[in-house]
Amino acid sequence: MNSARKPYPSDVSDEEWALVAPYLALLPEDAGQRIHPLREVFNGLRYIIKTGAQWRQMPHDLPPWPAVYQQAQRWLASGCLDVLIDDLRALLRAALGRSEQPSAVIVDSRTLRSSPESGTPARAGYDGAKRKKGSKLHIAVDTLGHLLALRVTPANVDERVALEGLLKTAQAVTDGAIEVAFADQGYAGEKPAEAAAAQGVELIVVKLPDAKRGF
Repeated sequence: MNSARKPYPSDVSDEEWALVAPYLALLPEDAGQRIHPLREVFNGLRYIIKTGAQWRQMPHDLPPWPAVYQQAQRWLASGCLDVLIDDLRALLRAALGRSEQPSAVIVDSRTLRSSPESGTPARAGYDGAKRKKGSKLHIAVDTLGHLLALRVTPANVDERVALEGLLKTAQAVTDGAIEVAFADQGYAGEKPAEAAAAQGVELIVVKLPDAKRGF
């Protein structure tokens, strides 16, 4: 951490940085084109993610927001963040005595109301069930809650439509280990079951009152 400023709660710890730095160092630390310390750039990204602030509201004692944004785009394009997530999930599962790759997933979705900036026709839709205009976040996690797959669609895209792509990604990151997917009643019906079966997954719909509301 930059000792010239007071730390933010979102700053990466020394132990966390030791783990993630090898994944993020796309160039040597002393590369000529690097202006800002890589750790401070990562701290800037964490600040945005943790607080939900707009890029232009990056604190002045962190690197300028364009530098953090551009580096984040390079990390995303290189796939290094995906590798980090996959390795960390396997490490956490192994620490609990689980197999590195899960055989079961939980799938769900959440509708997010759009802002004026994000409410473009390509990104926003109207979710009649939730009475919201915006985007829909489709997610698959293992039974410990670790991320496997995530898709963002307009809010009018049905959960059942997005299911096959979600499970396809989950199978890809687990080397085809997924056998069962648990979902709520929003995924009921023949078509979701067929979409899951196309990816080699048995879809189990958990009905109330057998489960608590939501996951």
